[in-house]
Amino acid sequence: MATPVVSVTDVSYVAAPASALPPEPVIKLNAMEAQWVVVPLLQHLLLFEGDDLPPFDAILRSLRSSLAATLATHAPLAGKLHYLADTGDVAICRSSGGRDVDDRGVRFVAAECDADVRRLAGDEDHDVLTFERLVPELDMTLLPAPVLAVQATRLAGGGVALGVSVHHGVADGRALWRFVEAWAAACRGDTAPAPPVFDRSRVRMPGGEELARSILRKYAPDLPRASMPEIMQEDRLRFTRRTFTLDAQHMERLKQRIVRLGEAHGVPLSRSPSSFVAVVALAWTCFVRGRGFAADEDVFLFFFADARDRLDPPAGADYFGACLSGCLARLPARELHGEGALAAAASAVQRAVQEMVEDPLGCWPGWEFFRMAGDPTVRPERLMNVSGSPGFRAYEVADFGWGRPRRTEPIRMNHDGQLALVRGRDGDGVQASVSMLRRKHVDAFKSEFLKLLG
Repeated sequence: MATPVVSVTDVSYVAAPASALPPEPVIKLNAMEAQWVVVPLLQHLLLFEGDDLPPFDAILRSLRSSLAATLATHAPLAGKLHYLADTGDVAICRSSGGRDVDDRGVRFVAAECDADVRRLAGDEDHDVLTFERLVPELDMTLLPAPVLAVQATRLAGGGVALGVSVHHGVADGRALWRFVEAWAAACRGDTAPAPPVFDRSRVRMPGGEELARSILRKYAPDLPRASMPEIMQEDRLRFTRRTFTLDAQHMERLKQRIVRLGEAHGVPLSRSPSSFVAVVALAWTCFVRGRGFAADEDVFLFFFADARDRLDPPAGADYFGACLSGCLARLPARELHGEGALAAAASAVQRAVQEMVEDPLGCWPGWEFFRMAGDPTVRPERLMNVSGSPGFRAYEVADFGWGRPRRTEPIRMNHDGQLALVRGRDGDGVQASVSMLRRKHVDAFKSEFLKLLG
């Protein structure tokens, strides 16, 4: 099958209004966010199809005008990340929407692609090469770097792709979907959700701005050049990626099974498993069983937890930034091969979550998640890395006036053994996307997945 062709037809810029909020021209990244300067891209793709789609030109007009309206309360997203050499900080510097090529706002790309939307949205396996071309390219390796760019692409078969690229130092997954929700509401002409708060003083960390500077010196010593660590430099286009969907009935049966297994095998569960715990326990078990690790080898699961409501004082649900604490679970591989594997995995995940809840700034690896790379006991080839959450209502919030997306997928999955989660399109289930270097490992994962779901 020939590789689909993506042709850019127009590039424009959308500026924040002069009266946009917040008014601060410079917002310094805090220590939690500073690490993301060298792993910057957070990208998602939304695929739309159906009879309710307006003409593509009308879609472009609506998206541009509603983006401008959304930037009225999300002004920092129209700016750029700058290295402030005189202080050693990295900060969001607000765009003035002027004629300077570096100061024109959010880059808005319009394109066309001959890929059929039904195939892209319907295939279990991802067309990774095409997906990558349907999100806007951004060079974030040299500061100043843009914070946000978007791309709308007309697809064959009457579909539309909307790609969003945002700098991870400015937004985590929760913030990204909050922005998409506001943009979609503006596009529909509905009342906008409450505006976010960009005030970095909401996240109080010992050491304050000097701690952020020390993190930058430690992990990004060559600023304004921000090079990705070698350990994270994978050729994403070599990966096999596949998406699995668990509907509400699947999830309920899975949770009940985990509880029964815990009772039968004496595995302590602190509470009934959440959707996150249940699906991650399932995926971790499938990952380990498909790899053939020695029984006495430790296997690992890494995931981020939202720290907003766990800080003292809390940052608040309206805080817009990257506010994450890393969690690590480990078990001997044999425990994920036994009959009680799902309960053992769920219990380990619950323990890791509880450690973060009790001490969000002091847990391991915690907010300074890059520390984990220096731990010789954590072997990356035996680690599953989880991003996203079933709490991300990606399909529900991304209705721009022509229905929910047919499919949404994360684009940046750069770990051999990565799991990305969002709430399912039905509003109750979970969508799980898996990325692995070897197809046989994905096939083995699927076989175990279907077997364990019963």
